[in-house]
Amino acid sequence: MSQDPLLQPYRLKHLTLKNRLMITSHEPAYAEDGMPKARYRAYHVERARAGVAMTMTAGSASVSRDSPPAFNNILAWKDEVVGWMKQLVDECHDHGAAVMIQLTHLGRRTRWDQGDWLPVLSSTGDREPAHRAFPKLVEDWDIARITRDYADAAERMQAAGLDGIELEAYGHLMDQFWSPLTNQLDGDYGGSLDNRLRFTFDVLGAIRERVGPDFIVGVRYSGDEVMAGGLTAADGIEISRRLRDSGMVDFLNVTRGHIDTDAALTDVIPVQGMASAPHLDFAGELRAATDFPTFHAARIQDVATARHAIAAGKLDMVGMTRAHLADPHIVAKILRGEEDRIRPCVGANYCLDRIYQGGMALCLHNPATGRELEQPHAVPRADTPRRVVIVGAGPAGLEAARVAGERGHEVIVHEAASDAGGQVRLTARSPRRAEMISLIDWRLAECERLGVRFHFNSYAEADTVLAEAPDVVIVATGGLPHTDVLAEGEGLVLSAWDILSGDARPGSNVLIYDDAGDPAALQAAEMIAASGARVEMVTRDRGISSEVMSMSLTPAMRALQRMDVTFTVTWKLDAVRREGNGLLAVLGSDFTDATRERQVDQVVVNAGTRPMHELYLDLRPLSSNLGEIDHAALIDGRPQAVRRNADGAFQLFRIGDAVAARNTHAAIYDALRLGARL
Repeated sequence: MSQDPLLQPYRLKHLTLKNRLMITSHEPAYAEDGMPKARYRAYHVERARAGVAMTMTAGSASVSRDSPPAFNNILAWKDEVVGWMKQLVDECHDHGAAVMIQLTHLGRRTRWDQGDWLPVLSSTGDREPAHRAFPKLVEDWDIARITRDYADAAERMQAAGLDGIELEAYGHLMDQFWSPLTNQLDGDYGGSLDNRLRFTFDVLGAIRERVGPDFIVGVRYSGDEVMAGGLTAADGIEISRRLRDSGMVDFLNVTRGHIDTDAALTDVIPVQGMASAPHLDFAGELRAATDFPTFHAARIQDVATARHAIAAGKLDMVGMTRAHLADPHIVAKILRGEEDRIRPCVGANYCLDRIYQGGMALCLHNPATGRELEQPHAVPRADTPRRVVIVGAGPAGLEAARVAGERGHEVIVHEAASDAGGQVRLTARSPRRAEMISLIDWRLAECERLGVRFHFNSYAEADTVLAEAPDVVIVATGGLPHTDVLAEGEGLVLSAWDILSGDARPGSNVLIYDDAGDPAALQAAEMIAASGARVEMVTRDRGISSEVMSMSLTPAMRALQRMDVTFTVTWKLDAVRREGNGLLAVLGSDFTDATRERQVDQVVVNAGTRPMHELYLDLRPLSSNLGEIDHAALIDGRPQAVRRNADGAFQLFRIGDAVAARNTHAAIYDALRLGARL
């Protein structure tokens, strides 16, 4: 038997978990009609097949109709959920993985204009800033009804064959009762800690009456709200002991903080540029204080930290949830002695940010996640090897090279720069986003393993490509900054790339016009402000950084607000003129004919990129498909078979920003779904 702490089995009540790695409850928002159908099931089964000991579904499944989904949650109040959950459970069990589900009533952490348009309710009349719905104060008949709803939902999950359930407290209705800040009730459910916990113990008692003593039940909660007037660490220890001593709880899943604002949520679930495993020691302290089964997850993105958490006795089970979105095969790679091949989570948080914006969870780094029904995590080999020439070694080109290499093709990459990375290498120059370079490093290592040949400092032209006698050519040359957005003065402005690359030094009084809404403007603003300059960011949008989602915006906003960067929305940059030793920036509006002027010494424009497509256009008439892509075949997962030129000797494709400015995920996804069928 292996001596690796992560590979040791763990006994939880009657349930033996085969190792110490788990996927904690989270809502990937793959539900269809509130049910965990084929896409939801395939996502969890992929990770079960790869060896994870336990996967927890839903984050969280709703137990009541007046807890409408905020994130396309599973509807645990519907009887039909039993059949769908049973299919998921049975398939995961076939691969030796335990399955649990998280149940909740969201309380005020949702909206009244969702689902059945029922009033939001809570133990407080104050709205949650993140969801902005003003709740009604819960009544006694609500408490009785919701308690029954929890018991009904638990019974459904037991009937579906789940190994247990977890009740979500923090930020949700249970925690709203717990916290002095969100409990405005009188009588039996307000005031003292005993009273504030009464609802939770009512629910636990009702569940136990329904499912019996053997079914596993845990609670996920915050042991310290880290907020003036909220639950303290001392409160957390007391609550933990009371949960343990109740005899109705089998494990504790501990975190720290509160989630009622985007910034607070980001502290609980940190993102790129923030500390790894910030709450691990706190979870260990609660475990030591209770001597009770303790689980925890919060940016434990690497195996070394997970191993330490178990070896040091801080946790009994360690959650690597976002890490398993990036690489579902973590356990399999540990077992094969291939830890160095694990695709690293870079903390970009594309997964969670998309959920909180109403989309489904997707991984910036791994476009097969959430698309298990369509895209392979393990790329199959092709029947016939081909020679594939790729021009460009940014994320799109490297992914194309990796996937073609996995297919068994001979792969040759030409890159004009001295290093791989493209725009990602530029992004990673900012200390807060340095982890992004792992997107490149991992692909380079995989390409080296697969025998991909690289030619750096090679500005490939048509003759360069033709000399390789290719069967397939993939143009992944990316794009260049676009600044031609003004009526006059284009020659007086810089691009955000000029600042990020160091090609231009920051001015002292700078206006940044952000017409793209992506991270580049924020990074440029941070770099310029850090030099001591005065910075104003202007956008024609109603809000700043429209393409940077809430959690990823948090660390940037903290840095920029500390440096007194100002933000001006609903104004656009119309013109820039020389005025003395400085510049005059003229702002206009989409709403009126009003104008404003700014006296500055530097103007930076962030307006996306335009494709570098000259090579593609040169090669197009020489190709067999004239560059055409069969979109239906691409979407359906079939090989590209378009033939428009009988004299063409190779297929030609372009991907990523060489087509149009999008994002890193789109570039990598282009490469995967095209390359996996070459």
